[in-house]
Amino acid sequence: MLEEISDNDVTPHMHQHATAAQLYARLDRLPMTWAQGRILLQGGISTTLDGLDNGIVSFILPVVATAFAMTGTQQGLFGSAALVGALLGDLALGVLGNRMGRRNLLIWSLVVYSGAILVGALAPSWQFLLATRFLAGIGIGISVNVVVPYLAEFAPPAKRSHYVGSLAGFFGLGFVLAAILGLIIPTFDGAWRFVQVLVGLPVLLAFWWRRALPESPRYLLMHGRVDEAEAVVEGLERRVVARTKAPLPPVPEASQTVAAARPFREKLGAQLVLIWGRALRRRTFVLWVITITLSFAYYGFLTFLPTLLMQRGMSITESFSYSLLVEIAQVVGYYPAAVLAEKLDRKWSLAIFMVLSVASAGWLAVAPSSGQVLIASILLGFFLNGAYAPLYAYSAEIYPTESRAAGTAMSDAASRIGAALSPAIIGATYASIKFGGVFAMISVVLFLGVIVIVTMGMSTKGRSLEELGALDA
Repeated sequence: MLEEISDNDVTPHMHQHATAAQLYARLDRLPMTWAQGRILLQGGISTTLDGLDNGIVSFILPVVATAFAMTGTQQGLFGSAALVGALLGDLALGVLGNRMGRRNLLIWSLVVYSGAILVGALAPSWQFLLATRFLAGIGIGISVNVVVPYLAEFAPPAKRSHYVGSLAGFFGLGFVLAAILGLIIPTFDGAWRFVQVLVGLPVLLAFWWRRALPESPRYLLMHGRVDEAEAVVEGLERRVVARTKAPLPPVPEASQTVAAARPFREKLGAQLVLIWGRALRRRTFVLWVITITLSFAYYGFLTFLPTLLMQRGMSITESFSYSLLVEIAQVVGYYPAAVLAEKLDRKWSLAIFMVLSVASAGWLAVAPSSGQVLIASILLGFFLNGAYAPLYAYSAEIYPTESRAAGTAMSDAASRIGAALSPAIIGATYASIKFGGVFAMISVVLFLGVIVIVTMGMSTKGRSLEELGALDA
């Protein structure tokens, strides 16, 4: 078994004449192997927990509402507690992303999330459970956003979209696991507490991650820790050679790699000024529009799908079965989108999958039969989650290293606006616009996002992160 890569591998004063530009070039020329794949697996688990957390609450809520005699208002607070906590986690990452390091934030956010879920399994009251949901949301808000820049900073340009875009598959897998665990909840009294324990068990991964996860070399270089960054790069090089049984590709001339030399800023206000400054405001605007429109469609669709299907005349069993098929389609959807993003570009892959989502939602709006509703729903789940594959890569690529964590975190905070608005608007308007009107509205919102990415989005294919970070918007 190959030895783990971690900060413990760091050997000071190795190749003291290495420059940041040379290390960027060495990192970017590595072929993709299990050496990077293991890092993806470890980071992707945090995204699976995000999907699992989003999905499991819909199964737990009806049971705990009865167990604690919760009012409608209290149920609403419970449903939104993790969302509010995640928003706070997004803001915290804007402050901590350049201070604590990608690796440490991944580990500690997992501890916060899983710890809160485990404590919640012992909740004596709905107020106690509400507080644990809020804390779990903070952990999720940090982990799901720091993993995007973390993975992007290890990936070679030629495979970055596929590598980072795989997170969309991990996210969809979380919803599938939630649906499976949800089947346990009605089987015996207090089963929801048992399910909470199962959801919280990944805290054990923190002990593995503490040794196995390396720090991002680009983060280390941003802080001037060149020797430590080179130790991580050398560790990856050794493992790639062990996997491929072949010599490494030649290192490009350092001058071909643009090294970002701007100072980083730790305060949240300074980060917001930076990502909305002259050089980056267009990138930020495009990213926020895309994340808001996609999250509006995604969460509106998944939150109300069982209810909408039942109002189309299906039984609760049929609606849950349809929903499970849609969630499985999500997992499949990321792969072709990630491959397409490497062949074309993140921008055009994103636009294509959003257009196909528009068409699928439009079909749902007019579908005359249950069979067509099922097919259109599966396609919408497939294309919506597929769109997140190039979006994950795009959001990490458009910002320089010193703004990457804050930029992705703030875009996620913006996406939660769409996630919060969608159920509220659909719930308030359904009586008048009905099933078809809901999906017509989703189509229109998605089409607005298509216009923005096509007309204002930037091309990122084949470019190093340093080159993209140095470009003027």
